[in-house]
Amino acid sequence: MSVTAEQILGALSQVTDPNTKKKLAVTAKDCEIKLNGRDVDITVPVGYPLHNGEPELRKRIETALDALGLAVKSLRLDTRIASHAVQPGLKPMPNIRNIVAVASGKGGVGKSTTAVNLALGLSVQGARVGLLDADIYGPSVPIMLGLSGKPKSLDGKSMEPLVGHGLQANSIGFLIDQDAPAIWRGPMVTQALVQLLNQTNWNDLDYLIVDMPPGTGDIALTLAQKVPLTGAIIVTTPQDLALADARKGLRMFEKVNVPVLGIVENMSVHICTNCGHAEPIFGEHGGRNMAAEFNLPWLGALPLQLSIRERTDSGHPTVISEPNSQAAQTYLDIARRIAVNVASLPRDTAAKMPTVVARKV
Repeated sequence: MSVTAEQILGALSQVTDPNTKKKLAVTAKDCEIKLNGRDVDITVPVGYPLHNGEPELRKRIETALDALGLAVKSLRLDTRIASHAVQPGLKPMPNIRNIVAVASGKGGVGKSTTAVNLALGLSVQGARVGLLDADIYGPSVPIMLGLSGKPKSLDGKSMEPLVGHGLQANSIGFLIDQDAPAIWRGPMVTQALVQLLNQTNWNDLDYLIVDMPPGTGDIALTLAQKVPLTGAIIVTTPQDLALADARKGLRMFEKVNVPVLGIVENMSVHICTNCGHAEPIFGEHGGRNMAAEFNLPWLGALPLQLSIRERTDSGHPTVISEPNSQAAQTYLDIARRIAVNVASLPRDTAAKMPTVVARKV
């Protein structure tokens, strides 16, 4: 008795993805199946860049099809990143599938360095990624990506993003002189950021990473309310003072119904450049404990390491300049966990809802 495509889809739909911990969402439309006797060539869609999360998923798929008496001749896992739900009253931007905010309760915790390296981590794993520098008073993305010059406008109304290391990027730092301060009041800053987001011609992005301004003031809160966010990441150090402010940032996103995708602990330990000795000068496990306290994903810890600072200041962040280093691998692992957590969120259904038009009768 021959096996049908429907039976194959049924078997695949019972496979639990070890990364998302959910059943595979496969349909006849997005899953390509070619049968030749007992041999099968198959393409299965996944909603995140694969990186190192592929072997166990392959094994589970092959086991499920083996139960049907089939031998997998070729198996292709196809990354197809979907748009996911955003805050009530907002809808995803048509050219950006997911916007993820990288935030901290205070400055000085390495939020921008983390945001840039995580954006690059998603990009090198195959995603289309943009980076929006939302820190108007202290824009650092131009330096970190080694970019200069002003964005071009082809129509006099919108801007083309600059591209650095494969990332589409925009920042107020591209629009004002390098040494000029942004002496603006809150409403002007908020308006400028919304314009940077909406008037940049982002080109078919899977993820737009937003490097948020530090703190939980009016600017950060307004951004969290007006920008259609899929989720947010909290960056902190293990220090008690930083953790106290990080909790405030977390609560801000909770109040505006933005899912927090996890906690990143930066400057977890100091790595001595002479002997390699690791010392937790800011304390230990603060970020991990905070994640457990709020029942949130623990994304990982990054060291206070001289080379990370040097590479970022030179415009060649760690993920690009030292791809085989332990720090780069940590950034890649955290980026993958973020993508997996995004894929686990509810899909956006606004585009599928029919338009209701009221008419007088």
